[in-house]
Amino acid sequence: MTIRRRTAGHVAALAALTALLAGCSGDSGGDSGDGSSNGSSKESGDSGVASGGGRPSVDATGEPVIGGTFDSPLAEGAKVEIAVMGLRVKGNLATLTVRLTPRLPATADQEPSPYELNGRDGLDTALIDPVNLKRYVVVKDSRGSELQTNYITTNTRNNQPSLHTYTFAAPPEKVKSVDVQYGSWPTFRDIPVQR
Repeated sequence: MTIRRRTAGHVAALAALTALLAGCSGDSGGDSGDGSSNGSSKESGDSGVASGGGRPSVDATGEPVIGGTFDSPLAEGAKVEIAVMGLRVKGNLATLTVRLTPRLPATADQEPSPYELNGRDGLDTALIDPVNLKRYVVVKDSRGSELQTNYITTNTRNNQPSLHTYTFAAPPEKVKSVDVQYGSWPTFRDIPVQR
């Protein structure tokens, strides 16, 4: 293949990619510009197919909703900073994101799991719905595995934040906030449900 033919092929591929990306970058009409979406929106064009609405985004990259520093039974003087980063609903599911930062003395394990930080006890993460008097537990996939960060095998590092996610059935639309139970630590109250 000659250089001229190879260059022409690259130019054609680049033009096709540019056209494809230009078609995908249009405003869906349902995006408020802050990465959130107000539900499904119909894309402009002749297809008549409704999309999921909104632009791709990443949960829990901003400031925490609430947080605190608590004792950990892992070792004498061990602490853990727990920050609830948000509870975001998409469709019928709600994803809770929690940031853990261990603050451990030099004598303690420097890469403990959340299980170890909680005194070798399950976290049993749950949402409490005060409107409908319900407790939501982490949902399971088709294999029976809970849709959450594995709190036994996932290690954290001393003084390093790590994100952990937990997926629940979404509370009904009228529920504006829930309480979050996380391990043996105090309950986080009135966490807003982001839709």
